[in-house]
Amino acid sequence: MLKIVAVPMHKEGRKFVAIFAALSVILGLLWQPLFWIGAGLTVWCYYFFRNPVRMIPQQPGLIVSPADGIVSLVQDAVPEEALGLGSEPLTRVSVFMNVFNCHVNRAPMAGKITHIVYRHGKFVNASLDKASIHNERNSLSIEAPDGTRIGVVQIAGLVARRIVCFAKEGDSTEVGHVFGLIRFGSRLDIYLPKGVLPQVCVGQTAVAGETIIADLTDPTRTREGIAV
Repeated sequence: MLKIVAVPMHKEGRKFVAIFAALSVILGLLWQPLFWIGAGLTVWCYYFFRNPVRMIPQQPGLIVSPADGIVSLVQDAVPEEALGLGSEPLTRVSVFMNVFNCHVNRAPMAGKITHIVYRHGKFVNASLDKASIHNERNSLSIEAPDGTRIGVVQIAGLVARRIVCFAKEGDSTEVGHVFGLIRFGSRLDIYLPKGVLPQVCVGQTAVAGETIIADLTDPTRTREGIAV
């Protein structure tokens, strides 16, 4: 029970929780009911920055979800040229995170981070398709030891105003390892290698580091479905 209630928090959230807590005390001195409202928001802030332990699948060739949330889009799209993934359309899987989801982002697969490209942009609703083009975003390409490359893009949303990326170009990462986070509502896009089909469908709930997005060892497998 303690592990469920006292979920670990990422260090990026400490200052925000401290600010919320301090404001709650100040507001409480002015009017007691405001303290309880602030206390509730402080708890929400703590859970927003939670970083729970995840069971990462160890089977070689798997691409896992980089974020908690709902699979909002599965479609073909041309990745940014700077990512070095070519000019042909690739299957793009989008995972939308609301303000109640865990916002810690995890590497979809193991490999070397070859490109990181940050773009300034707008803050329209991240669930919309145009967010991939118009919103503020941070794009990474990861290359596996066998040369397979994927793209993962952190996209700021309507409420989000800060993309955080801990990785650097040239770094090596393991599947499921934390590489960044986005504050307060956003989206992650994954560009799959050409010919690899997704194993998730629109409306499905994804769990960062655990939900399998695709299997590189069996690119013919796909999954279709509808949310009911």
